[in-house]
Amino acid sequence: MGILDWFKNRPAQFDPDRVSDEMIRAAADKAITLTNPRLNVLPGCQRRLAPAIETAVEFLRAMVQSLPGARALSPATWSRDPALRAFFVAPTDIPAVLGRSDNLRTLFDKFPELDEACLILGMAYNEQRVFGMALHGDMVQRDVVQTSVSFSDHRAHICGRDESRLRRVVGTQAFEYLLAQALAEIGEERVERQELEGNRALIRARLRLLQQQGPGLGSMFGAPPAARSEQARLETELLENERQLAAIGGSESALEAEFACLTEVLGHPERYLHVEQKQLRLNTMNVVADKASTDPAAEVDFAIANLAGAQAVRRAFVVASVARGEVPSTPKINFDDAARLL
Repeated sequence: MGILDWFKNRPAQFDPDRVSDEMIRAAADKAITLTNPRLNVLPGCQRRLAPAIETAVEFLRAMVQSLPGARALSPATWSRDPALRAFFVAPTDIPAVLGRSDNLRTLFDKFPELDEACLILGMAYNEQRVFGMALHGDMVQRDVVQTSVSFSDHRAHICGRDESRLRRVVGTQAFEYLLAQALAEIGEERVERQELEGNRALIRARLRLLQQQGPGLGSMFGAPPAARSEQARLETELLENERQLAAIGGSESALEAEFACLTEVLGHPERYLHVEQKQLRLNTMNVVADKASTDPAAEVDFAIANLAGAQAVRRAFVVASVARGEVPSTPKINFDDAARLL
């Protein structure tokens, strides 16, 4: 199976309900294909990779199963759903977010019989310490240190025909994220090797040049011979460069190093991906209300994904269901107006 084939029919690649030998083998094939197919030449590659694959799959199964159920995402439910009121400033913001999701629109276009779909609503999450007023009983306290939260940059990229398929897609894409982290670390090692090899060639060229400027051509053209200390310095640098290259190893040991990197990432998925469930008691201004406060407040549940890759990412998200009628139609081009602008 080629690289692009692995991005097709993602729901079939991950089963959050059970782990089978077939799924482990398929996951190992995918991991090797997406990182370096040459890893297959290593003795017992699939067998040696299987324990790390199983660890990653079990971790992702637990993560997917912990996701909360889907909540209806609609302007009509905004007024009676405290979470939607916390996520969106106004009900009109919801169709604007849905209208920007090309994946959601494509899903409904592909399945005309589909009346409802599920999605992951991702959001930037920010907490800020502020000074405000709080009502405790009949007394108003001023300059109270409070925590204000905000949600922005709403996105709905991951979609599914139903909640089960959506969870499968989430598991598959999370596995692909782990492979991307392994590939990034492998890429860094390859760059280091290339830099060392390039540095070695440069040092050797300079050393030859310095050696040639000694009693031979140097004497012929009257150039003073190079200082022996400079030659010794370059020789020392060359030896250190050779030592570093030897530590990285040759082509076969480089494959083993890549395999070890892949195994290390898949065997410790918690280092790169963590999902935490969050519950806050928020008032109408999205300020966290303490237990003693008598301000009107409601419990808001959501999850936060922490991705510890090359660039750390922290995003809030919820699972949501959306009716076909909630997705705005694609704006049509007014050719008369466009012609007037030409």
